[in-house]
Amino acid sequence: MRRFYLIGFLVLVCFDTFAQVCFKLTANHAMPPETNLAWVLRVASSPWVYAAIACYIGAFVTWMTLLEHAPIGPAFAASHLEVVSVLALSVVIFNERIGAPQLIGSALIIAGIVCLAISETEAEKPPADD
Repeated sequence: MRRFYLIGFLVLVCFDTFAQVCFKLTANHAMPPETNLAWVLRVASSPWVYAAIACYIGAFVTWMTLLEHAPIGPAFAASHLEVVSVLALSVVIFNERIGAPQLIGSALIIAGIVCLAISETEAEKPPADD
């Protein structure tokens, strides 16, 4: 079952991360931002917006499948790994700069997920005989 969780959450993070990257690529394609039909048409003509929608559908199906089997606490926390992966990819793909607040936030997200996973693992252990 652990393998199922690991693969499932990896797939979920990939779908969510790619969706965010696709939205950024769509935004870059639709520049400059305007409140008119021309901007809407630029967004609609970007293939990245459709890739993002497909990724969100994939993420939804993956999330619903995981929720059938995974404990909700760690599952909900692990679904936020996407924040860290998007941050990392934004540095590589878009040359974004990250600072101490982003690094600290990422470390806190990862620490929270680890704490929840540990507590869930300990809750599954049978009680020790005295």
